[in-house]
Amino acid sequence: MAAANKTASDIEHISVNYKQAYRGDVPFHLQAQAVESLHLEMLRDNGITRFQDALDLAGSIARQNNGGGLWDSFSIRGFPGNENMPSGYLVNGFNAGRGFSGNRDLVNVEYIEIMKGPGSALFGRSEPGGTVNIVTKKPQHDTEGYVQASVGSFDQYRLEGDYTTGLNEQLAVRLNGAVQQYDSFRDFVFTDKTVFTPSVRYALSDNTALLYEFEYLKQEQLFDRGYVVLNNDLKTLPRSRYLGDPSDGATVIDATGHQLSLESILANNWSLLAGLSYRESSLKGNSSDAELAGGRQTLYRDGRTLTRQRRNRDYQSDDLSIRAEISGNLTLFGKTHHLLVGADAYEYSLYTLLGRYRGPAGSYSLDIFNPVYGGTAPAPTPLYINDEEQWGFGVFVQDQIQLAARWHLSMGVRLDRYRLQITEQLANSFSKQLDNKLSPRLGLVYAYNDALTFYSSYSEGFIPLSGTDFNRNPFAPEESESVEIGAKYSAGSTQGTLSLFSAEKSNILTSDPINVGFQATLGRAQSQGIEFELHRHLTDNLYLDLSYAVMDTKTVGEVINPDWGSLVPSGSRLVNVPRHQGTAVLTTETVLAGKASKFGLKARYIGSRLGDSVEPSYQLAAVSLFSVFMHIDLTNQLQAQLNIDNIFDKHYVHNSYNRLWTVPGEPVNAKLAIRYNF
Repeated sequence: MAAANKTASDIEHISVNYKQAYRGDVPFHLQAQAVESLHLEMLRDNGITRFQDALDLAGSIARQNNGGGLWDSFSIRGFPGNENMPSGYLVNGFNAGRGFSGNRDLVNVEYIEIMKGPGSALFGRSEPGGTVNIVTKKPQHDTEGYVQASVGSFDQYRLEGDYTTGLNEQLAVRLNGAVQQYDSFRDFVFTDKTVFTPSVRYALSDNTALLYEFEYLKQEQLFDRGYVVLNNDLKTLPRSRYLGDPSDGATVIDATGHQLSLESILANNWSLLAGLSYRESSLKGNSSDAELAGGRQTLYRDGRTLTRQRRNRDYQSDDLSIRAEISGNLTLFGKTHHLLVGADAYEYSLYTLLGRYRGPAGSYSLDIFNPVYGGTAPAPTPLYINDEEQWGFGVFVQDQIQLAARWHLSMGVRLDRYRLQITEQLANSFSKQLDNKLSPRLGLVYAYNDALTFYSSYSEGFIPLSGTDFNRNPFAPEESESVEIGAKYSAGSTQGTLSLFSAEKSNILTSDPINVGFQATLGRAQSQGIEFELHRHLTDNLYLDLSYAVMDTKTVGEVINPDWGSLVPSGSRLVNVPRHQGTAVLTTETVLAGKASKFGLKARYIGSRLGDSVEPSYQLAAVSLFSVFMHIDLTNQLQAQLNIDNIFDKHYVHNSYNRLWTVPGEPVNAKLAIRYNF
């Protein structure tokens, strides 16, 4: 909450600290879980304004199919979730990944937490690899802020700002937002975006406060599936070659979000945290996508004529969530218990209309070497129109017991009850599912000393699945089990975590081998690996941030790919997940021409990856990428920063769905930013 101290000049300064949901009062080093934090200074040094780019700093996170560049999609520890939907993540503990809310901007982000391993015992539905939680900037009573303008390669322009102040002892406000007009190294592709994220905090008393946060996003972008890669040659085409059609125009995303939180300190340092979140979003637009069915694709016959589909999309979603929790500690039977007890509920609706024109092979096509745009195709007709409704309610309890001076036992369990119903309008069918899931978690921590702790944990989790099988019955949820052991170290200017993990998912959707054209929950996948994270001052002025992961991800048993009906052998790697991946950032502070300055070098290694789950021959080669940055204080308030990424101009791929839907990485590029602080 707020702490006030009067200075010698009798001016009151109020510093406000905010409690995070699902956290309780157990410090990080005593939690049986690895948590990686991407802090604001690191994001700013690297010139990062997009959520997806920030996640590249984490060794165990890999990019996945991003829906034509319109959403953020990633895997954690090898598990990607639904590759045709945005990845799930939290904002201040509330689910913000459901629906189609565009690419998340970082203008209002304080830091990003990556909580490794299943979180179902607290959050409910979640992937076994981990959960990402974005923590936003909050109102403060001290007046401060900045305005920043930046210009980058490929005609990229951005203006952003942040301002916070206290209006009186009870009321503090914060205003921030950004406007950008981005062209791209990709021909015709643009991303224009407006973000506005105000917030206000009102202190009801010394121990209780209300916080309201609003988000507005409007994003207009040309849909872009990337380019084609033939014979595993990333230089089949120039990285700039666009294979859609500019006449499709922008896909438009509108999204708004509201969060209202109540925080109160109760007797004996117990605390209450309650909140409500409501989000709505829409995505509408047209695209021209490469045809993926081999028998219909002319390119495989003449090597230059790309058969395309014309598509249109109309997606809309509404997401309402509420939660309440209390936490604190007490002594029972001579042992200290740190308790966290709470409940939450949500109501989520999703409307999806996908239209498609799919003419004869070559009827709507493009010469990939000499493209002539503006081709005409009949208007798409609906391929499916679905209305999906989800309701869920969960209660959870976690108890961390201090067994002895150095031993701590953590036990948690969550009970979820959820309902799912789907109306398929074109098929004129209706299905529903009602289910209960119990998600336990058990952890043991040994505090060797104040700096070094060891931990082990076991968790189970689940994720409900949309859709129905051959008999029009809803699918059972995906289920997961995870085991992890690790060590944490924190002393002085050195913090590090080493963890070994093993997780398995079951009930993954595959093609039904008996009823062709339908899906069944027959798939299993496994991920094992090692993660290492280190933050250390090498000298007084030289700092290292390192995140590295080794991941062995594979299918367990033969499965049939649900999109193409192709056999995927047991032991096949999961798409877009490298075996080795890591990022290291070296930062040094110095004085240049009498001005305080900062210089940095970022090195990122991405190991070889599978580019298509049903084509094991399509491999994305390993790559090493290097970036540099320079920051200088021109005056006490005016700062300049230069970032140059991919300085050796390496050809590489961000992610791939198929060799015809492959997203190339950016060539060498630069960005200059000027910031005025006040």
